[in-house]
Amino acid sequence: MTNFIKHIVAYQELLGFIAAALGALSFLPQVIRIWKHRSVKDISAAMYILYTISLLLWLAYGIIIESEPLIIAEIFTLILVSIILVMKYLWK
Repeated sequence: MTNFIKHIVAYQELLGFIAAALGALSFLPQVIRIWKHRSVKDISAAMYILYTISLLLWLAYGIIIESEPLIIAEIFTLILVSIILVMKYLWK
């Protein structure tokens, strides 16, 4: 194993947390935009419902393999996606 790979493996948890945080935060601009404009007409409810199911499955997987970065990311993303779905339902 090269030194670069050994270095990455040594920081795998940190890499997981960074990747998880960036993935989860990617939904924040959408939440802010919807809230600011009070418009959800261009948001696909079907896409967000399917994504929510995917998040729940990834969360279950993260719990099974005891991956803290994965669990935290899926919970945070699930919260943001749920906010979007609630606003979609309320502001039809």
